[in-house]
Amino acid sequence: MVAAASTIAVVYPHMNSIGGDGFWVIVQPDGKTVAIDACGASASAASAATIDAYRAKGLSAIPFRGPMAANTVAGTISGWEQALGVSAKLGGRMPLARLLEDATAYAEHGAPVTLGLAETITAKYDELAGVHGFAEVFLPGGKPPAPASLLRQPKLAATLKTLAEEGLDSFYRGKLARLLAMDLQAAGSPVSAEDLAAHVGQVKPPLQLAHSAGTLFNTAPPTQGLVSLAILGLLDRTPLAGVQADSADHVHLAVEATKLAFGLRDRYITDPALMAVDPQSLLEPAALDALAKKIRLDTAIPWGKGKGPATRSGWGPATPAVWPCLLSKASITSSAAASCCPRPASTGRTGAPPSASIPRICSRSRRARSPFTRSIRRPPASRTAASWSTATWAATASRRASPPCSRATSSSASRCSRQ
Repeated sequence: MVAAASTIAVVYPHMNSIGGDGFWVIVQPDGKTVAIDACGASASAASAATIDAYRAKGLSAIPFRGPMAANTVAGTISGWEQALGVSAKLGGRMPLARLLEDATAYAEHGAPVTLGLAETITAKYDELAGVHGFAEVFLPGGKPPAPASLLRQPKLAATLKTLAEEGLDSFYRGKLARLLAMDLQAAGSPVSAEDLAAHVGQVKPPLQLAHSAGTLFNTAPPTQGLVSLAILGLLDRTPLAGVQADSADHVHLAVEATKLAFGLRDRYITDPALMAVDPQSLLEPAALDALAKKIRLDTAIPWGKGKGPATRSGWGPATPAVWPCLLSKASITSSAAASCCPRPASTGRTGAPPSASIPRICSRSRRARSPFTRSIRRPPASRTAASWSTATWAATASRRASPPCSRATSSSASRCSRQ
């Protein structure tokens, strides 16, 4: 998964970057499930990301682009480090340099520009052309790259090489951290060297849902894992199985469950330190039973005023040779460009939706909302992971586990060899 995560950050940069966050759900060979929270907090240096600091710049909300939008520490790489720690305890021995080798090669020698990347850069040109460091990387010759042309990112290649040589901690407390802090300061971002040094990814227990198909897992706040599990739990209490797939009743039940789950999100999900309830309690059978009674086939529940989840991507291996692992990465903004740092090649992203008011987000110098992650189910032997629904894997993960593998958390390759 680390190899996959590093590679996709190079070849699909409008949806991924090493400047985002990451969340993991890992089912270990003994069936124990752990989660990794690699979500960086917002800047905490004196007066750097306070309400007054934003207002002094004439801002009433956190902007969508620019240095003041790049207001949180990029946690992705800390998640790689924690995942490799979990893997090492279970016998994983693939060296970091090998895991980053393919990504480094693509960054150094070039990767074909996808149609999606070319279209996104063209569509967002007016927004992104003036973003610090963006043109140097994504506008070769001063214009958007053509589909299938090679996009080379030599500075990102150098960053990956440094990570391979010095270790992933360099991004937060080493050579890369120093360079990154200097570039962020030059760009006008509130994130400082102290903020980088204070960040550490965390291994945590995941949320659990008792479902008719089995036990489902997802990550706890500040992600919206609670939302995805609540949707599945509520639907499990409706007559969904008895209606025609994709019929009006089918869509209605799914939408109603989603509305109620979003209501939980808007009311409760924030910085875990500020939550007034245990998120696991909202998934208890009694709580979901009471909430599910509001769903009726002849009535539509009003929509709330909250916003939907931001842009993210998620994937995970689940084959007989690899124990199940799901990684969700978030860059939040299209083209992931709040600010680009030229020396340690990294793309920053916003720490809150652009519509978020400053008092809500900055009250405790922590980001209030994070990417939406989803549980998936290990596919049966007759189906591939790619063809299997991304909403149904973890239902069997608690009952079945694949043997450990040296590449369990680093599946960019098609092979998996035990060493």
